[in-house]
Amino acid sequence: MSPRRKLSEARKRQILQAAVDVIAEQGLCDTVIKDVAERAGTSSALVIYYFGTKDQLLREALTHAESHFYEETASALAALPRARERLVRLVQLSCAVGDAPRSFLGEWVLWLDLWARAPRDPDVARDRETHDRRWRQTIAGIVREGQAAGEFAPVDADDFSLCLAALIDGLAIQVVLADPEVPAERMFDLCMATCARQLGFAWDAGDRARLLGARAGRASGAGAG
Repeated sequence: MSPRRKLSEARKRQILQAAVDVIAEQGLCDTVIKDVAERAGTSSALVIYYFGTKDQLLREALTHAESHFYEETASALAALPRARERLVRLVQLSCAVGDAPRSFLGEWVLWLDLWARAPRDPDVARDRETHDRRWRQTIAGIVREGQAAGEFAPVDADDFSLCLAALIDGLAIQVVLADPEVPAERMFDLCMATCARQLGFAWDAGDRARLLGARAGRASGAGAG
């Protein structure tokens, strides 16, 4: 690969991250190509050259955000010895609580725009299906590992992954909308209660406090369910 091509790929990633940030802040409807170009320190013409349309930019920005999420979590999950710990960490990152990057929660805004377009755009619908399938397979894989190790009850891993993914998605919408009854910490509590109940492992206030630390203590009055 030539030096010029490497520079182009680096610039493309920079534009995609700028698009993630701008769309998360403003929403797709209020985002224009000029906003993304300014955030990336480049020209509108270059953004159009790479992506053509704002819808295409959304699709690739979401793929970029998803790839970033999996890259950030892969090494962290691999370092954890037990499936239970990996599942808890995955839920924590999804809820952006404790030491999880808050930027992950902001990227849920991209999902809202993607979901709104999917029923009317076959390309967006196909991307949505691919991302959701990968997410559910990730959850199901951890469940099967836990079952093989005797950590989890013998539930149907695919059914469980579908239910947990849907629960995370639904609660994330409320968090993004700043519903005062659903802060991120309550989202985490509800997801963990569901995991513990269905998979048959212990989860209590002590586990929560050890994981979330001082921040959990500050939020428990308003966020614990």
